[in-house]
Amino acid sequence: MEQTAENIRIRSAAYYHPEHSVGNEFYLEHFAKIGKDIKRFLEVMGRDKRYIVNGEGDNALTMGFKAAQKVLESAGMVSEQLDMIVFASQTPEYTYPTNALLLHNHLKCKNRTVTFDSNANCAGMVTAVEQASRYMQANPAIRYALVVGSDYSSINCNIDDEITYPNFGDAAAAVILERSSEPGGLLDSLYFTDSSGHADIVFPACGLSNIYREGTTPEQMRIRWTPFDGTVCVDAAINDMKELLRRNGLTTDDISAFCLSQFSLKNIELIQEGLGLESNEKFIYVGDEFGYTATSSPFIAFQRGVESGRINRGDHIFFWSVGAGWQIPTMLYQY
Repeated sequence: MEQTAENIRIRSAAYYHPEHSVGNEFYLEHFAKIGKDIKRFLEVMGRDKRYIVNGEGDNALTMGFKAAQKVLESAGMVSEQLDMIVFASQTPEYTYPTNALLLHNHLKCKNRTVTFDSNANCAGMVTAVEQASRYMQANPAIRYALVVGSDYSSINCNIDDEITYPNFGDAAAAVILERSSEPGGLLDSLYFTDSSGHADIVFPACGLSNIYREGTTPEQMRIRWTPFDGTVCVDAAINDMKELLRRNGLTTDDISAFCLSQFSLKNIELIQEGLGLESNEKFIYVGDEFGYTATSSPFIAFQRGVESGRINRGDHIFFWSVGAGWQIPTMLYQY
């Protein structure tokens, strides 16, 4: 597809996580006490440890603020240069005012700044970067946009649920998008939505309208996670990546890195297999260290790729994630 004269590129990226790290042994012992063996589950998901908020020092907003500070510093920018702030989260600290507005205040940004929150669940940051890029393409007044993805998931897990409690980690990622005459940036994207799984993952389980009802328990306010086949999103990922390659005249040989949802190592392996790639060297996996950080996970993988030298300017990259229900964005990008 033909690009516009000015392209929307990632100028810089950064991430933040709490210092407190919890290894698998804690969860293995915890679930053994209630008669559950989760060793195989942790192997399939690719977990080793995860960063968890410990105490009252962090939440989705504070983690997002710290990631934003880091990305501004790495970009050599000041907050007054930002024309747009998008905060993506499924665990916002507040529903109003928006977390983007609070970030605007904390960063001391200018008045002429677009601010809003977005939520596409775990697909949120991929969606927010794609949507912010499209907005920038349509509005030449936006030169720099800050997109933050942050989830404080561990607080909402049922500690007796072997799927969510040992799986999630807490973290935030931030990227600065810039308008540039240099080649690259967002090339193309596709969305796949299959709402048949809409009841599988629900938070809060009781619904917001019921949280104040007499008799509603704390457990009913947490995540309700009905077991499902976690590979349901794999075929959509493979098909959409192939379609984006086809319509942009590329092959998998042209892709330098796959920055995908870190929900499951098994899913990544199945996508690799479905694309006919024998080696996993292009697939950046950080879920063994971070756990599953939800909306931020593809961009933590991306920044780790940049830091390690596996991703360089000019490289073609796939970003992909999946949100509950299912909402599945795939984005083809040239860094």
